[in-house]
Amino acid sequence: MKMDADALRAFLKSEFRQVADMFAIDAVQPGDITVRLLHHERHLRPGGTVSGPAMFALADVAVYLAILSQVGPKALSVTTNCAIDFMRKPAAGVDLVCTARLLKLGRVLAVGDCLIYSQGLAQPVARASLTYSIPPEK
Repeated sequence: MKMDADALRAFLKSEFRQVADMFAIDAVQPGDITVRLLHHERHLRPGGTVSGPAMFALADVAVYLAILSQVGPKALSVTTNCAIDFMRKPAAGVDLVCTARLLKLGRVLAVGDCLIYSQGLAQPVARASLTYSIPPEK
């Protein structure tokens, strides 16, 4: 691994200050990461459930950080595709937890898969698959 949890936290605070306080990194292992979307009222939609865009952000950040943990601080890695299935209503008032794993990590493309859970529930509330473009080495 090129970046551990502390390095990823510092990177988020440095490069993405606007959202760094929304997420917590629970665990990082080669090719796997667990990231938490910290519960906040701003993530809720009418009806009191977590919004789809908030769940997308969690999946996107989780795969992004999983990639950076392996390739280093390449801030210009970008999402090129995302498919997300919303399967259950998340529990109200709790964090969402995303477990992400890299399925492929190439020189210029990476593919990751995520499961998103409401803290305390055994079944996932969403599943996402993301593809990222990694800037080439100069």
